[in-house]
Amino acid sequence: MLQKVRPHLFLTAAIIAAPLITLSQPDPNYLVHDRTRPQPAVVDAGTFSSQEKAGIPPSDAIQLFNGEDLIKWAAMDGRPTGWVVRDGVMECKAGSGMIRTRRSFGDCQLHVEWASPNKANSKGQGNGNSGVFFGNGRYEIQVLQSHDSPTYADGSAGSIYGQYPPLVNATRPAGEWQVYDIIWTAPRFKKNGKLKSKARVTVLHNGVLIQNNVELTGPNNWFERPPYSEHPVKLPISFQDHGNPVRFRNIWVRELDNSRPEYLLPDATLDSYAGDYKRTDTDTVEVRRLPDGLLSVSFVGATLKMHATSSTQFFAEVSDVQCEFRFSGGKKILAISVGEGEMLCPKID
Repeated sequence: MLQKVRPHLFLTAAIIAAPLITLSQPDPNYLVHDRTRPQPAVVDAGTFSSQEKAGIPPSDAIQLFNGEDLIKWAAMDGRPTGWVVRDGVMECKAGSGMIRTRRSFGDCQLHVEWASPNKANSKGQGNGNSGVFFGNGRYEIQVLQSHDSPTYADGSAGSIYGQYPPLVNATRPAGEWQVYDIIWTAPRFKKNGKLKSKARVTVLHNGVLIQNNVELTGPNNWFERPPYSEHPVKLPISFQDHGNPVRFRNIWVRELDNSRPEYLLPDATLDSYAGDYKRTDTDTVEVRRLPDGLLSVSFVGATLKMHATSSTQFFAEVSDVQCEFRFSGGKKILAISVGEGEMLCPKID
């Protein structure tokens, strides 16, 4: 009898991740067993997968791949990806580069099912190699066919690449579907760009705990352990092209915070927004590109980092400043609102 894939041990993962997503102390605003305390939201937990069929995500999950198209995915620069969809799964096409989500994510529960090729062309790092990345390609959980295929410990399946080997090797044989359930806590940075708190991650591989709330030393790298450098909390999730036709299915994510959705726009779109906009006859608004899909907007002596909530709309985290790029009569117009009202600033050619 075929053993079922256990794709999301919700209760187990929730217990392990509890310190990451709940208050460190009980809420002082409520008594013990307080009858006025709000009830948790009701969630349909979905269904498990089998080797033959993908399961159903929880009702509050964001489904990242529906088995039909890659509309929620892009190449790293935002252009259409070269990965392919075949028989209800997404597959890496060698040489096409990494693939990323169009939407950005911070603290989250990520569910990924993957399978290496049925027949290995090589051993070790050349055997079904890919990776699950957070932070727009910075932080990697290794994907590799590690069943009866030895390699260096901190590069095997489920390792935090170059930092932490998995606690155990829970890899199934080649060609079978593997399951990662990942609890991700993004790093935070102070206003001066210095590190405030490190990234942390818990990983279950085929239902087996292999990374227990480990603290990352910084981004993952082949030959070194580089330090942290400032970046937004929310950034895309990405998968690696390592030249192997690794397949993926039933990919979903549950956000563990209540912040607004963010997107990483294509480089070409962001480049088109950069420039100077006329605010008054004697004053301009300067829009500039920043790393990781951010824009800076400078006016009246202030410079704000702006995050995208759609292909044309942006917001600032530190102040209620919002902006929207509009097109009228062949002209690009920047609409800026600060609290109430808005300023319409045409782009200066």
